Amino acid sequence: MEISDNKLWKLLIDKGMNKTDLRFQAHLSSGTMAKLGKNENVTTDILVRICSVLECDLSDIMELQSISK
Repeated sequence: MEISDNKLWKLLIDKGMNKTDLRFQAHLSSGTMAKLGKNENVTTDILVRICSVLECDLSDIMELQSISK
């Protein structure tokens, strides 16, 4: 299984925000934004800050996906 954050990017669009808005409002580093953009692991603290800014739950910004082999 793999975690996908595609829902995060869609939610940003739906809320009329861009990645820079999210970065500053959630106090994220550019390195963290790069990790998110590459679908790499980030801490739960980061995810909670993002959810707080977007007023959503974790399930609204990420989902588990099966890896096809």
